[in-house]
Formats: sequence, C-alpha cells, structure tokens
Amino acid sequence: MSVNFDWDPRKDRANQAKHGVSFAEAQLAFFDPRRIIAEDVKHSSGREARWFCFGRYGNGVLTVRFTYRGSVIRIFGAGYWTKGKRIYDQANQIQQRPDR
Repeated sequence: MSVNFDWDPRKDRANQAKHGVSFAEAQLAFFDPRRIIAEDVKHSSGREARWFCFGRYGNGVLTVRFTYRGSVIRIFGAGYWTKGKRIYDQANQIQQRPDR
C-alpha cells in the first residue's frame, strides 16, 4: 500500500521560513510506527476534517497538520512543537527526565 502526499509549494516555503521544516521532511513523521493521529477538532468543519500527526523524525517529534483528500494526505503545516511532543510521549508512555 502506498501513501501519497501533497502540499501547496508556497505554504511549504512559508512553513520552512517560519518553522524550519519542509513538508517533504514532515511526511516522514507518518512512517514512525509509534505515530499518533488525532483530529484537530478546533479547525475541523462540516466541510473538511483536519488532523494532527505526531511522529518522531530526526532528533524530535514533528507535529504535522493535514487533511485527507481522497487517497492523498494534504499537508498544510509542520513543526517541532512542545505540545505535540508531550502528546506523543504521553500516548507512548515515555517517561520524561526530571529536572536536576
């Protein structure tokens, strides 16, 4: 089964400038076997459901904002955000190191 990704090149450039992550990199979060998919209730509408993917890539956990368009995953935002890492760690029961 292959997964197809799509994105707006202008949004990709803007995302890279703002968050330092390309959408080409962001798609790799979906291949983390421990990834978490959660609905973005705040930004979903009756017209289109929005989703988050929290997945490990590189030295951190990427949060990817996306929607499904048929069999295509349309990415429209990504970054290394603290809240996404916290959700990923809690869902995977990863213990945080206590501060010294």
